[in-house]
Amino acid sequence: MKVSILDDYFDTIRGLDCFAKLKGHDVTIWNDHVQDVGPLAERLKDTDALVLIRERTQIRAPLLERLPKLKLISQRSVYPHIDIDTCTRLGIVVSSSQHADTPSYAAAELTWALMLAAMRQIPQQVASLKDGRWQMGVGHTLRDKTLGIYGYGRIGSVVAGYGKAFGMRVLVWAREAALAQARADGYQIAGSKAELFGECDVLSLHMRLVAATRGIVRAEDLAQMKPTALLVNTSRAVLIAPGALVEALKAGRPGMAAVDVFESEPLRDVNDPLLNLPNVVATPHIGYVSRDEYQIQFTDIFDQIVAYAAGAPINVVNPDVLAHRR
Repeated sequence: MKVSILDDYFDTIRGLDCFAKLKGHDVTIWNDHVQDVGPLAERLKDTDALVLIRERTQIRAPLLERLPKLKLISQRSVYPHIDIDTCTRLGIVVSSSQHADTPSYAAAELTWALMLAAMRQIPQQVASLKDGRWQMGVGHTLRDKTLGIYGYGRIGSVVAGYGKAFGMRVLVWAREAALAQARADGYQIAGSKAELFGECDVLSLHMRLVAATRGIVRAEDLAQMKPTALLVNTSRAVLIAPGALVEALKAGRPGMAAVDVFESEPLRDVNDPLLNLPNVVATPHIGYVSRDEYQIQFTDIFDQIVAYAAGAPINVVNPDVLAHRR
């Protein structure tokens, strides 16, 4: 099969051990990002199997309808960027391993790094030192602070463990099934969503983006946070109502934010308000971007291609397509 891999910015994938799984296939790797339908359709016009790196490229009907040879989209995790209904209508299989039982230690570690960086003002202190000004302020320690975990799944549960190891009080709010697991793991459950936002010194979001969680954090939730509190978001930007975080930070509740995700990605606008607030530490969606995590993710992605080529698709998220797949 002719396989196209999009958005491999640093040409990392061909160096992974699992890349050998595609031996015998005709593989093209694109190292830049293109979203315009015309140029993207031209690139992919002969593609049988399309590999996506998370949500870097939107795959919608105007593009899909110009790809008559496309048979399979293979990726990992959630798929809000893919028009599943159009794929099903056109006979395109979408395979995506949901890895519900596999913690993403890369994302959890990045969450903790951002937390420490923001609380101890590490980026600001580094900039001050390089500018010849020595120390620029006084930060905060994490020990004895309250860490809120909003969403207790495969990443939130790991971050909760880091909080416990650092001597923090951990407070959890999530769906009922997840709360039962958090209780079993020995963590305290918030009495309500309002209590979670009001009591925490650090609040970290760890939810999948689905219809029910889009905009689940509202302006009024943020307004309940302490002026000394830190909000951390390494999940998805649109878990927070559009524009609400910037306005909340300007109003001083919460007092700080550390984010790895943005409403529009890739974000290249240096004038974006979130990047220009002094109380924000930001990284360019690198929570999962490590060689170790790539090896795990692309093993699944390439296994899906191998399975399709063998006539037995796996992890199919649009099973209705199987009766009339291309």
